[in-house]
Amino acid sequence: MPLQAVIILAALSFSLAVALPATAQPTWPNQRDGDFVIRNFLFQNGETLPELKVHYTVLGTPHRNQAGEIDNAVLLLHGTSGTGKNWLLPSLAGELFGAGQPLDAARHFIVMPDGIGRGGSSKPSDGLRAKFPHYRYRDIIASQYRLLTEELGIKHLRLVLGSSMGGMHTWLWGEIYPDFMDGLVPIASQPIEISGRNWIGRRIAIEAIRRDPDWNEGNYTTKPTRYIYTAPYSALMTENPVRLQELAGTQLAADSLYQKWVAEVAKGDPNDQLYGIEAVIGYNPEPELGKIKARLLAINFADDEVNPPELGVVEPAISKIKGAQFVLVPASKDTHGHFTHLRAAIWKPYLAAFLKELN
Repeated sequence: MPLQAVIILAALSFSLAVALPATAQPTWPNQRDGDFVIRNFLFQNGETLPELKVHYTVLGTPHRNQAGEIDNAVLLLHGTSGTGKNWLLPSLAGELFGAGQPLDAARHFIVMPDGIGRGGSSKPSDGLRAKFPHYRYRDIIASQYRLLTEELGIKHLRLVLGSSMGGMHTWLWGEIYPDFMDGLVPIASQPIEISGRNWIGRRIAIEAIRRDPDWNEGNYTTKPTRYIYTAPYSALMTENPVRLQELAGTQLAADSLYQKWVAEVAKGDPNDQLYGIEAVIGYNPEPELGKIKARLLAINFADDEVNPPELGVVEPAISKIKGAQFVLVPASKDTHGHFTHLRAAIWKPYLAAFLKELN
């Protein structure tokens, strides 16, 4: 996958993603999309929504054990600016879902939901704008748990795997539903309170939207555009600087890349972006890590400045989880900082070994 596409598809805080067509022809076994509607969904802050839609994509066929229960389900969780279909990118699906690969779609029933506020799931831009409930990570997880159990009939997961924001969710899944899965693989994330560089970068993005003169407390009639010029800051914080220099090695090339980033941000909805960033507020799995029962493999990258290994927080965190493992992938000519989570070829050997241990 070209570096530019990786950067655009994975920018941490904004919708820099190139839209994937909703009507794309299925390329994996039994690929299909669906919508699950939850009536009168109650958010953790007490707000409610008469109808909350959770959009999802599934691959493969459910296998049922002797008790009639699905025993091959895998849940894949996307990043802040992504959707479930990000997992269909060639750099992910092409490395994970093929015959003999770690998540062979002929052997697994793979569920890829759009989180609240993203893709085909309910979001502020559907019409409510600033009246849309202020959701948090636990609301996203609660809605996806109901999707799995009520819509898809899944009582137990083989694996929960998520990257970036999805990695943060994976830690929480293990705490909130400790008996619901065999394995957990959080990628490009840390199980500590949102803070430091990670939160400051998000706070910059939040303030840029909220202080845009046209934002009007989210009830804008003219789409705000001032904030888009600072939005590319998130990509600078997440890409390996050597890879970025390779792509933008002249002032002209750097200006061109910046303008492309700005143009991509401008396509998104400011309220959707703001809500998506603020959803992280309250994230802090550290105090309850001891509740996790599933086998866990955490994978991070040495050149990830969003989750700097220099903080040394993952090692003591996983010591609270029985049998947990941690892999820090060294920086190389193939790694892209935080964006390495979109390149499964780099981390799938660790996933494959982990899955063999689950058998």
